[in-house]
Amino acid sequence: MVPSAPVQPPTGPFSSDQKEYLQGFMAGVLASGQYAYVGATASGQLTGSPAASATGNLAAPPALSEVEGGFGTPFADLSKPERWKHEQNGLDVWEKLVAHAAADKFPDEPDTFRFKFHGLFHVAPAQDSFMMRLRIPAGEITSHQLRGLAGLADEIGNGATDITTRANLQLRELPPRSIVRALTRVQELGLTSRGSGADNIRNVTATPTSGFDRDELIDVRPYAHGLHHYILNHRDLYGLPRKFNIAFDSGGAVSSAVDTNDIGFFAVRVTEKSLSDCRAGSPNPAFPGIEPGIYFRCELGGITGHKDFARDTGLLLRPAELVPVAAAMVRVFREHGDRTDRKKARLKYLLEKWGGFPRFLEETQKKLAFPLLFAPRTCAEPRRPVLKHGHLGVYKQTQPGLNYVGLGVPVGRMNAQQMRRLSDLADHYGQGELRLTVWQSVIIPHVPDAFTATLVRAVHRLGFFTEAHAAAGCVIACTGSKGCKYAAADTKGHARAVMAHLRKNDPALDQPVNIHLTGCNHSCAQHYCGDIGGIATKLADGREGYHVVLGGGMDHEQGIAREIFRGIAADELPALTEKVLVTYRTRCTPGESFVQWTRRHSVKELQEMLSS
Repeated sequence: MVPSAPVQPPTGPFSSDQKEYLQGFMAGVLASGQYAYVGATASGQLTGSPAASATGNLAAPPALSEVEGGFGTPFADLSKPERWKHEQNGLDVWEKLVAHAAADKFPDEPDTFRFKFHGLFHVAPAQDSFMMRLRIPAGEITSHQLRGLAGLADEIGNGATDITTRANLQLRELPPRSIVRALTRVQELGLTSRGSGADNIRNVTATPTSGFDRDELIDVRPYAHGLHHYILNHRDLYGLPRKFNIAFDSGGAVSSAVDTNDIGFFAVRVTEKSLSDCRAGSPNPAFPGIEPGIYFRCELGGITGHKDFARDTGLLLRPAELVPVAAAMVRVFREHGDRTDRKKARLKYLLEKWGGFPRFLEETQKKLAFPLLFAPRTCAEPRRPVLKHGHLGVYKQTQPGLNYVGLGVPVGRMNAQQMRRLSDLADHYGQGELRLTVWQSVIIPHVPDAFTATLVRAVHRLGFFTEAHAAAGCVIACTGSKGCKYAAADTKGHARAVMAHLRKNDPALDQPVNIHLTGCNHSCAQHYCGDIGGIATKLADGREGYHVVLGGGMDHEQGIAREIFRGIAADELPALTEKVLVTYRTRCTPGESFVQWTRRHSVKELQEMLSS
């Protein structure tokens, strides 16, 4: 037999028949809205792809007169931002960005919203400038990148960056003429700001000690990075009804606060014993497809600013299923979330509208080519209690002879000089790697035993701290009125005042507490999750103040803090905080945590104790 000649690929331009076929094929694909996943690799990357997604610019939407509305919503009922998104996709405004930079001009209201798709926020009247928010998946950043951002902050910003409560960084006070330069410089550093604002998936977070936590079940960074890149390369995961948060937890000693996210994945171990015990106590003991190994539980609907945590769905997911399941869930939210009322446009409210998880999970299943597995939580070993302040201090790593050093950054703000010096320290004493945390702190991993004491001394000289105690650390603050138009008070300034007061008047606690100050109802600092929390308000006399809440917590301390005082003037907050801590110290039982102490008292009892 004579082997057939290899088929040669066609050359030259497409024929008219070929063009017509391709146009019809793509029109059908874009109209179908169907997706077909075939699986995922261990690194979290899909081996199949959504049929209706594209990374380039899609065809322009039909004229407004031709549409009924967004995703079945009558156009007349759409919120104002939804109309702006329909008129022009925020991903398609590069020419406008260039034009505004050339003219050194700020955008109008619709384009101010659209520019957020590129991570650019015009924050007037707080500051007549842009803030740029990055995307740093799993909080991983290299010394080279941090050093490059320090230079950028010095050249075109305010010479500093802010660590956010999504383990991310923000550059501030960028003039319009510099926005394109900022975007391109960030990309040259191997970073991006795409989709970090507006109605998009925010920075994908993960356990900050993942990969070296001695107690972790699995390194979750590959899945956080896999989802990050999947989002960047699929346009249909932008322009959601509202913002969306996703987190991965390794099941180790340090938490990633998954229960505060729209979607939270946390690792669990299924053993022969846990599976056997679960089957023995279940009316449906089969649980086909579940074998001993590492899986993930999935929680949905967290939004602590609205006083709610994510809840367990009953799903038990294999690691390779995380990215496709997350993408499918986001698409269900995109297609069915509320686009009329911005206050009801988060995932929590879609779940409430549908009466819980069953319909949401049914819609998710339709977008997957593999069956979802369900099992009670008892099929897996319970998650070990987290080390509440394990992001601060010196801890042994799983790698012999190496340690990670967690350092506190007061209110999350680092100047360029500190950023450069941290980069040097990571190079000299570690492996050039740093981790940002959701507690606005930094971790330097892979430090040899012989160098930890030297590194700690160097960190202290920079103005940072490494111990979690009431007088110095665990104080979290959002941007505040100095940099955010929504905030009612200078939260970072007031947080610094609280820290300074507690240093001077040390309450001598046996264990540290967390203090969270947030500027508005968006609760970027998650005030309802702090041992002590404050949400800013304007007092009747025009002064800045706070409503004070006590007893919040995440993870094994999960609970919404209760309001104890309203309208406390900002200048009275430091003394009140000291009084709360001293009262706790003198009235708690041996070994009783702050959360336990507050929760065993009624609001009235706490008010009486703290008002005397």
